[in-house]
Amino acid sequence: MYPSFSPNDINTQFLFLTGKGGVGKTSTACSLAVALADNGKKVLLISTDPASNLQDVFGIDLNSTPKSVPTIENLFVSNIDPEASAKTYREKVIGPYRDKFPEAVVATMEEQLSGACTVEIAAFDEFTGFLTNSEIVDQYDHIIFDTAPTGHTLRLLQLPTAWNGFLEESTHGASCLGPLSGLSEKKALYSSAVSVLSDPAKTTLILVTRPEVSALFEANRASIELKEIGIKNQMLIINGLLQNHNEDDKVSTAFYRRQKDALNQIPENLKRTNTYSLPYVPYSLTGIDNLRHLIKPYDLVSTTKLNSENQSKNLPGLKDVIDDFSAKGTKLIFTMGKGGVGKTTVASAIAVGLVEKGHRVHLTTTDPAAHLDYQFKFDHLNQNLTISSINPKVEVEKYKAEVIAKSSTDLDEAGLAYLKEDLESPCTEEIAVFQAFAEVVAKSKNEIVVIDTAPTGHTLLLLDASQSYSKEIERSTGDAPESAKELLPRIRNPKETAVVIVTLAETTPVLEASRLQDDLRRADIRPQWWVINQSLSATNTNDPILKGKAMAENAWIQEVDENLAEKCAIIPWLHEEKAGYEKLKDFIY
Repeated sequence: MYPSFSPNDINTQFLFLTGKGGVGKTSTACSLAVALADNGKKVLLISTDPASNLQDVFGIDLNSTPKSVPTIENLFVSNIDPEASAKTYREKVIGPYRDKFPEAVVATMEEQLSGACTVEIAAFDEFTGFLTNSEIVDQYDHIIFDTAPTGHTLRLLQLPTAWNGFLEESTHGASCLGPLSGLSEKKALYSSAVSVLSDPAKTTLILVTRPEVSALFEANRASIELKEIGIKNQMLIINGLLQNHNEDDKVSTAFYRRQKDALNQIPENLKRTNTYSLPYVPYSLTGIDNLRHLIKPYDLVSTTKLNSENQSKNLPGLKDVIDDFSAKGTKLIFTMGKGGVGKTTVASAIAVGLVEKGHRVHLTTTDPAAHLDYQFKFDHLNQNLTISSINPKVEVEKYKAEVIAKSSTDLDEAGLAYLKEDLESPCTEEIAVFQAFAEVVAKSKNEIVVIDTAPTGHTLLLLDASQSYSKEIERSTGDAPESAKELLPRIRNPKETAVVIVTLAETTPVLEASRLQDDLRRADIRPQWWVINQSLSATNTNDPILKGKAMAENAWIQEVDENLAEKCAIIPWLHEEKAGYEKLKDFIY
């Protein structure tokens, strides 16, 4: 359907890879770097992904200084730690105020600069030199960046108000105001970096996706957002495409059909983008030989070494999670995890399971791709189940209007433009949506509330700070409503509230879920269950490719069960989509 991706398709010096977590950006970037180096090109590979496992991939210790890969001539690798960069960055911004402001105000500033936007801008600050420093650039034929900056970050960097001392003078703003504070001396450097990114003769944006609806839609969103700010030289790589299927294996047949169905829904914008594919492979993409195999054609089955039995762990299923919540009398249940891991399905199945046990349940979501009406086939089939859907766009627009109305009288035109751009940040959406959640929960009496897609610990800490330091934090969150203030203590009460982290048994989903758990623990919230969803290891597939992948899952299942989760359950990869009340009951029997 799509031609196989080849290094011969690359004709620019700078390559930026982007895509939602878990689609294979790092493995694609590493394989491309190895292939280009094998072709005689001098290559520098740089990762700014917090979940990066470049050290494991190449078997060497890495840091922000490029290091040669011993077994591959011409390949150099650098791993920028964005969290460490953000920590240094925060101290640069906040340090001068530590002795001038009260401790409570400094704590608020630190939390304000703990969000994803600060991490991303700090990482951009780190790799700007790799784009603009001629002493570095002139050494390499290709410089590959694993994880591109978002359109939001690049628009912030382009705004002139980012450089005029606005942040030092303003007392109003939104959730992420502050990341650019103190960087006015780098205006010319950043402008040059953004210029390089938008030059089609110098830079190619590689959108990495999987043959899954959510991943394709995320790639499309990133493509459109980055085109709007001038980054138009784009290509699409569909990673993990099952080349053939075993008609005698139900799992293999269903897997193949699901991928085809997803590709039939590819957005129009992506249809106009040069598109290539990489195969679904049955092994972990670590080690040079495996990286070479991803791009070079070969017989997948012959390279797969399978044991006769798949030694998977015997873990409880989702029924045990539901039984636990029912027995404990849990009133508020959040499902959390990165996009595409199946949070909505798990939340819906938990809601149905609790209804079947005789509880009254309200299920709500903010995931724009969730479509709860579709999940239940437009029929709840039980009077004890009610559902609602919070529209993030509506809530964000409402929230932005409130913040702008409060701030507009004190800002000039440039300041207002900066504020409006800052209100486009992910933190803004989380806060607006959380406030809408709080209103739903406040109205719900004598029932269990199951919430799909919960706020991060960072958002909760920002909202919590608004209670203690409302005057100082107002510029970050606005004035939190009473419903939000009342909900925060309930979320921290383990007798009333439970958090379920949903993941897949793969590198990026597990690492991102682990960071999410750390984030929640900062906010004094301890997830009670992890659910490993869509596990091939928990199936009886005999397809050589899928069985090889199932075996590769086992190390991550063990990591979750033994080192990360207080309690862990597993859901096998299912042959069919579980939509409709009756189908969702299959999870609990």
